[in-house]
Amino acid sequence: MLQFITHRRGIHSETSGVRAVLEGGCRWIQLRMKGATDNELLSTGHTVSRLCRSFGAVFIVDDRADLVEVLGADGVHLGKNDMPVAEARGILGKSKIIGATANTVADMFAAAEAGADYIGLGPFRFTTTKERLSPVLGIEGYRVAMAAFRQNYNLPVVAIGGITATDIPAILATGVNGIAMSGALLAAEDTTAETSKILELCRNRAS
Repeated sequence: MLQFITHRRGIHSETSGVRAVLEGGCRWIQLRMKGATDNELLSTGHTVSRLCRSFGAVFIVDDRADLVEVLGADGVHLGKNDMPVAEARGILGKSKIIGATANTVADMFAAAEAGADYIGLGPFRFTTTKERLSPVLGIEGYRVAMAAFRQNYNLPVVAIGGITATDIPAILATGVNGIAMSGALLAAEDTTAETSKILELCRNRAS
């Protein structure tokens, strides 16, 4: 599984980045626009929603559970300082996807027990796309966290935070179910081609 998290970088806006990765085969998009006004988020969100529908991709909104229905999104991703998972579930009901960020095994257990549908575990290494970064995990951190978590839960876990193509085989070997990427895709000379390459790496590891 490859998840793309929007970010403005180089030639790409949020929407052009989404189109490029969708054309490369990515089918999971998270719209993340920290600091944007509601009008900016709604305008971009409606465009991203239409793109996701046209490609048959899952569309997740970062943080804003209140905008999921308005944007026709499939769910919300909640950071550690965002709305609690249980509160979001009360707003969205059982049919919407709720993801939760985790940095520790305790975070993972708490998210699972609160009813999250998947966990974004990270950061793998330092990344410039996120402020107030939690301590980096590295390969060993993922290995330890996944071993502990899998004793109790089979919830999907997605690795995130400064991941590049060369990291993917080792990260997936720790037992995570997928990879979330942003900067490495947007910084590539050809974002669409890089997305296809990353997806092939993920498939090869899974087979």
